[in-house]
Amino acid sequence: MYVSRCQRRRLGVLAAALAAGSAVVVAVVAPSLNASAATGCQVTYKVNEWSGGFVGTVDVTAGTSPVHGWTVTWNYGGQQITSSWNAQVTQSGTAVTATNMSYNADIAANAATEFGVQGTWTGSDPAPTNLTVTGSGCAGTTTPTPTTQTPSPTRSPSASPTPSPTRSPSASPTTSPTTRPSMSPTPSTSPTGAPPGGCGSAVICDGFENQAAGTPSGDWTLNFPNCSGTGAAAIDTTTAHSGDKSLKVTGAATYCNHVFVQSTKNLSGLGSVWFARFYVRHTTALPTQHITFVAMRDANDNNNDLRMGGQNGALQWNRQSDDATLPAQSPTGVALSVPLPTNTWSCVEFMVNGSAGTMDTWVNGAQVAGLHEDGTPTADVDQQWLSRTNWRPSLADFRLGWEAYGDGADTLWYDDVALGSSRIGC
Repeated sequence: MYVSRCQRRRLGVLAAALAAGSAVVVAVVAPSLNASAATGCQVTYKVNEWSGGFVGTVDVTAGTSPVHGWTVTWNYGGQQITSSWNAQVTQSGTAVTATNMSYNADIAANAATEFGVQGTWTGSDPAPTNLTVTGSGCAGTTTPTPTTQTPSPTRSPSASPTPSPTRSPSASPTTSPTTRPSMSPTPSTSPTGAPPGGCGSAVICDGFENQAAGTPSGDWTLNFPNCSGTGAAAIDTTTAHSGDKSLKVTGAATYCNHVFVQSTKNLSGLGSVWFARFYVRHTTALPTQHITFVAMRDANDNNNDLRMGGQNGALQWNRQSDDATLPAQSPTGVALSVPLPTNTWSCVEFMVNGSAGTMDTWVNGAQVAGLHEDGTPTADVDQQWLSRTNWRPSLADFRLGWEAYGDGADTLWYDDVALGSSRIGC
């Protein structure tokens, strides 16, 4: 983890170590700060890296004054950013600048917001330098006395960026995104059979611990809409967000390789407002062409599907009957959504209100502006979606899986799935 402060107070950072030909996950802890002495802003940078790639997570924390607009800058040593979320990020050579989005510009005193970047590197992956946060409300920082810890790099048993077995506890609900890559391959040795924590009164609350390895059964059943091909789904015992098991979906490219796993629970008691939460991990960035990984049959739309997936490299909603998307697939619209980071667990939540015809979406606890449909048409967001008047979905089933409609193959794991009538949280 790398830490700096506003007013360009810069602390040295420790370089990440890499072993040639091995996937290495490195956690570097920067000087710890005396919280009582810090009255201004702080920014921390955490990295989850593998051979040739990385995900960086940046937290911006306000001091004793609220922040109204912020900018974070740093320098890389050769890394190249390929995508970002929850900030407007630009890179010129080694210099990187990240500016707040409209929905996370304001940070309350002593609160935090988070954004992320994904990228590539060749040769080496040195720690970023000159990490700085500036913004309204970031003044007045004093200098605490730091202490430094230097943990050793932790090698993953895999020699490639494919996900290794992981176990990480469910995070508590938060108002800022919390993408926390697992730092050590330590799978549990015995299943508990208990549902994931924090489900409340959800109708579905499943970490797949009561499933045997192989074909899903009982509360889940294989589903092949339209036609089946090389797509496959099975209970996996090598990779999990919590416990020992997850649902693994091998998604193939092109049409007719569709595969889903459908809940067999009676969902009729949920009513018109559905809240879902699931953790997902995948290996390949979302493609340019349309894909789906969550589908729900809409009884009010001739049983066509309401679909969550991706297009143009970012998360999107798609209405099967008219192919409307949320957000609009304009450059501005796509920029208001976020990618789905690879090789790390992400918590995805959504709400569909059938009575009001509205939807909302959160990734790692943060609302995604481009996936927010509030019933009032907004250019580049939900204007196209709301061109159909009086859209009122009546959802009838819940499926996790994979549909590709052109290019695009991926391997996905789902875990700690919950579906209820109130928000469940991460």
